[in-house]
Amino acid sequence: MKDFIPVVVSLIAVLALVLLISKRFNLSSRYERKPRELNTWSALDHGIDPTVEEKS
Repeated sequence: MKDFIPVVVSLIAVLALVLLISKRFNLSSRYERKPRELNTWSALDHGIDPTVEEKS
């Protein structure tokens, strides 16, 4: 039982350190999706044929 206490304390310390570092560097926002811009690559998603030029 005495061997179990240091393991639990060190796990809590490591988890607290990981949480503090992740909040400071804001790592989760790196993987969030940004709104898509309409370009020739994403135009097909909206049913627009990028090979046809618009005539103004």
